[in-house]
Amino acid sequence: MRRPVALRLQAALGTLALAAATGVVLAMPEAAAAAGGATGYATQNGGTTGGAGGQTVRATTGTAIHQALCGRADSTTPITIEVEGTINHGNTSKVSGDSCSTAADKIELKQISNVTIVGVGSGAVFDQLGIHIRESSNIIIQNVTVRNVRKSGSPTSNGGDAIGMESGVRNVWVDHTTLEASGGESAGFDGLFDMKDNTQYVTLSYSVLRNSGRGGLIGSSESDRSNGYVTFHHNKYENIDSRTPLLRGGTSHIYNNHYASLNESGINSRAGAKAKVDSNYFEDSKDVLGTFYTDQAGYWQVAGNIFDNVTWSEPGDDTNPAGPDPRSNTTVSIPYSYALDDASCVPAVVAATAGANKGLKVSDGSCAPQNPDPTPTDPDPTDPTEPSPDPTDPPSGTNLSLGAGADGSSKASGTSYGNVRDGDPATHWSPAGTTGSVSVKWPSPTTVSKVRVREAAGSEGAIRSYRLVDHGTGRVLATGTGAGVAGFPAVSLTKLTLEITGASGTPKVAEFETYAG
Repeated sequence: MRRPVALRLQAALGTLALAAATGVVLAMPEAAAAAGGATGYATQNGGTTGGAGGQTVRATTGTAIHQALCGRADSTTPITIEVEGTINHGNTSKVSGDSCSTAADKIELKQISNVTIVGVGSGAVFDQLGIHIRESSNIIIQNVTVRNVRKSGSPTSNGGDAIGMESGVRNVWVDHTTLEASGGESAGFDGLFDMKDNTQYVTLSYSVLRNSGRGGLIGSSESDRSNGYVTFHHNKYENIDSRTPLLRGGTSHIYNNHYASLNESGINSRAGAKAKVDSNYFEDSKDVLGTFYTDQAGYWQVAGNIFDNVTWSEPGDDTNPAGPDPRSNTTVSIPYSYALDDASCVPAVVAATAGANKGLKVSDGSCAPQNPDPTPTDPDPTDPTEPSPDPTDPPSGTNLSLGAGADGSSKASGTSYGNVRDGDPATHWSPAGTTGSVSVKWPSPTTVSKVRVREAAGSEGAIRSYRLVDHGTGRVLATGTGAGVAGFPAVSLTKLTLEITGASGTPKVAEFETYAG
């Protein structure tokens, strides 16, 4: 897993003077991202690293956040945005650019990747202004407060969701946040943490969700079942009417959360959803687990939970509570490792760790808060999720890139996307900066299981890190360091994207070769 280096902020007085007018300060290119590392399902599908390895920007207005996104070389250039102060409608404007798509009434993370937003200093508060993630991947949001986002009344933002994700979102880690409202739907508020329309590989950790009618959902309707692989751990849900969360389809892992004053229902697994519910503490609440408000069943596997002063409804046509004696009705396999606190100490551990401005403390399963782990500068080269391809072992067979199409997210002057699949190593493609993406595409599904990336003569070694992504699904097929050969389980696709996430200087890709085996 890639983790950030420590921040070394150096800003001249002239830069600071300019920043006063825009709300943004640029730091040196060697940047820090979020503290610690992603957990849960956000570690899968290639992992979630956010803006690690990119530039760091300090922002004190919403407009400055948008400017930072729009000022990147392209929509995939890694960036960490450190936020301090109150972000609201009055200081958040739409900003235009080739690397962004923003709006004035929300913080818009749309059609982008490799971004970290982290609260620093005296704290970051998004006041009546939601964070909207759409058609994006590899996003980290850490140590911020989002409050009182309305869908009706004035002002409105993000459909009333504090944090909302939709439309092909992949790999999001939301950590140490405080998400809160001041009432339910009748008061103009909606969900605190919503995911819909094919959102996958998400973790919500060490966060507080409170004072809302709706905690959050996975899936916008009974037919929206393309979402899933979501982890919720060490969160505090307090004074919530329902949806902690509401699950429609997909798989969720819910462990070591503290639930207090759930007024109508809690974890609502329905429409075929499966949830592993581990060592949570439920107190002073009603119907904390089951299938509610529908006749389309969901499922759960339970172990180690504590139910303290929990009441249960009688079963009915659209009500199937798991209690008063909750039993498992499915099994859920979890693909990652995790440290499980005993449920008896969850209230104390969560109180000491969850929410913004808590020092990013975490738990290691010992029921005692810990400081976040140090963050090494580079991934472990022995990590099997980040193989180092062997350039001396070229694949055999037909290069499927020959005669295929090509496109990308950025290119420098005088280069062409087509140069990466023309069979001529004397021609090359380069991104506009040190990072960017280039794709090979076919008119019909093509099976690929191996690639070779060849750098132009004289630029060997420029590529430091990359990802291979199935464009149609957003799935990360492989990650690695250095150009050469990479293999992965055979997959049928119509477009394969090489995302260069780190380089020394401007890389020159002579050939992006693809093979069936």
